[in-house]
Amino acid sequence: MGMRKVAIVGAGITKFVRRAQETGPELAYQASKMALDSCGLKLKDIEMITLGTAPDAFDGVHMKGEYLLGGAGGNKKPYIRNFVGGGTGVFAPIHGWMHVASGMCDLCMVVCEEKMSSCHPHPQGAFLTIFDHTTEQPIKPTLIWIFALEMKRYMETYGLKPEDVARVAVKNKKNALDHPSAQVAEELTVEDIVNSEVLADPVHRLDISPASDGAAAVILASEHVAKRLTDKPVWIEGVGWNLDTAYWATKDLYYPRYVEKAARMAYDMAGIKEPHKEIQVAEPYDPFDYKELHHMEGLLLCERGEAARLTAEGYTARDGNLPICPSGGALGVGNPIAATGLMKVIEIFLQLRGEAGKRQVPGNPRVGLAQAWGDLMQVGTVIVLKR
Repeated sequence: MGMRKVAIVGAGITKFVRRAQETGPELAYQASKMALDSCGLKLKDIEMITLGTAPDAFDGVHMKGEYLLGGAGGNKKPYIRNFVGGGTGVFAPIHGWMHVASGMCDLCMVVCEEKMSSCHPHPQGAFLTIFDHTTEQPIKPTLIWIFALEMKRYMETYGLKPEDVARVAVKNKKNALDHPSAQVAEELTVEDIVNSEVLADPVHRLDISPASDGAAAVILASEHVAKRLTDKPVWIEGVGWNLDTAYWATKDLYYPRYVEKAARMAYDMAGIKEPHKEIQVAEPYDPFDYKELHHMEGLLLCERGEAARLTAEGYTARDGNLPICPSGGALGVGNPIAATGLMKVIEIFLQLRGEAGKRQVPGNPRVGLAQAWGDLMQVGTVIVLKR
């Protein structure tokens, strides 16, 4: 039996908020119910659940897969949790795709959840323990200042100024004004971004997405079921993933080679030869503003070192030649880690169906991409969708 075609047929997403009153299982339930309702299905129709949620430290709950099982609809069904740090939100639908494409099931629900506000004092307390105990832990790093090293290396390689990077945050926070789930949407200037307080030079507070609580879900269907459920299926045409070394101290941080490897895998599968021409709308992962630029280059959507100039020229605006993060991204909608990546997949799903409302990009797009990135600058996950 060959590989079967798989479509996304329904999607749901909660509001992303700073401190949700709902528990993690309740957030997962809300997103799941919205996804089922969107395509007229009941939980009993779903044969299998795949759950994406980043490491337990983000929620401060041990054995989070078991904890979320009921809310995600996994009772008495095949159910499995996957996580690759921040890359989880795009890996989860890839994981679900495998089950449907292989013939294991016809309907799989993918649920992603994160409730970061309940972890005290901060997830960073757990992350202090993940670094190499000999070469890295004595420096007492935090995630923010590791990313500050990467941001600085990227900026110095191409001679970028803080203003060049800040334009991404301005664009995405403004785009998010039109997203119903948005947490930190606002109209800001480049000056607002570069004048916000320094957290670890060159990272300023407004260069970063917020800590968030939220959940998202999509329904995946095999071809014959998808055609019965909707006349607008969005097909998963290519998937890719890649894992690089965990040693951030021993690689050149100016370029995310693991994102390129994941992208090439997805493009080969989707038959895409010239991504910068063939991809019509993209949602790369943007937990920091420089990461959108970094990831555009890793995804081969432009030449290395070109992303900042293209952003300044309006090329990546919602009405530009290649709209990047028309949703508002993590910077504007919010960043409940695993749910963020799936929010991006859902944005491409809606854009390709022409259902993104005020966020809809012009030109009737047919091919889009979502990407997420995780762990210690080492995981790339990419999905290519076509209408």
